[in-house]
Amino acid sequence: MPDMSDIRDLTRHVLLATFALSAVFGAIVQRTRFCTMGAIADVVTMGSTHRLRQWVLAAGVAVLGFGALAGGGWIHPGDSVYAGPRWMWLSSLVGGLLFGVGMVLASGCGGKTLVRMGTGNLKALVVFLAMALSAYATLRGVTAVLRDRTVDRVFVEFSGPAIVGHLAAQWGGWPVPLTLGVAALLVGLPLVAWALAGRGFRTGENLLAGLGIGLIITVMWWVSGRLGFVAEHPETLEATYLAARTGRMEALTFTAPLAYAIDWLMFFSDSNQRVSIAVASVAGVVAGAALMALVSRQFRWEGFKTTEDLTNHLIGGTLMGVGGVTALGCTIGQGLSGVSNLSLTSFTAVAGIVAGAVAALRYQAWRLERSL
Repeated sequence: MPDMSDIRDLTRHVLLATFALSAVFGAIVQRTRFCTMGAIADVVTMGSTHRLRQWVLAAGVAVLGFGALAGGGWIHPGDSVYAGPRWMWLSSLVGGLLFGVGMVLASGCGGKTLVRMGTGNLKALVVFLAMALSAYATLRGVTAVLRDRTVDRVFVEFSGPAIVGHLAAQWGGWPVPLTLGVAALLVGLPLVAWALAGRGFRTGENLLAGLGIGLIITVMWWVSGRLGFVAEHPETLEATYLAARTGRMEALTFTAPLAYAIDWLMFFSDSNQRVSIAVASVAGVVAGAALMALVSRQFRWEGFKTTEDLTNHLIGGTLMGVGGVTALGCTIGQGLSGVSNLSLTSFTAVAGIVAGAVAALRYQAWRLERSL
């Protein structure tokens, strides 16, 4: 059994690895223009699928990577933050709709907001503050009470994790590791194949975005689920995932972590405060995007030009904070990290996010046509 000195060393390794991976994530997003909202907008407004294929390739690689880790016994998939026994279909759908509308108004999701902050975009800073505060309120404040008393009370509960691999193993009586691996292949390979089949898609930039981000999600599962896993903590004598705010295996997500970052900054002097995977990932994305912007000479200060623009970003950030917590994740959290688990709640959240974004984009197009 490790002693407390070993635990502290392991925790530092987990946090440093998280910061480094998040920095690479921020740099890749800045370099390649990877953006879920942008991908949906490209399809709706121009019929272009290149950025959508980036996202699908990242999802496919993450699915295959998580399946390989789970099937090989390197991580415990049932301990994932997305592997609860409840399919929160109404929360994820309603929250996803709110998040989708919000990310269109705010010009990007939570992860993209952090990247834009790193490039000197002050509008993104306003979105970050609005999103973080509304997310905190939905975790522990007034909207948390509303969430708990409404959508969170509607769910389907299973006897095991509400993820495709576990459900298939339970219903078919098959070995769980094998079923997880097969399920990952059946879902991940078609996603990768569809993405790569696009005419003109196989460029260095597109492959860097899809393969790079998918691999980052996979490695983050290893960092949290393997490197940070302690079978018997010397203080509690229980299995522990080090530096995980949720107490479970985590990967990248950017809604609740924004609230946790604000919480850490505000109560830094509190002896109970600890840097977590969430806080390290937020700092890493901003740092990585800033470094890439400086190296490529794309860093520039940018602010609001109209009151309407400010209003849209404030509303968008607030909707993303409320919606992201309600949906249990964002376009990266549910869309990539959660989907890599083949979580039913994640699939529902993604459907809600896409529907909300499409509705907001069509509304913006309608308003533009009326103003002409």
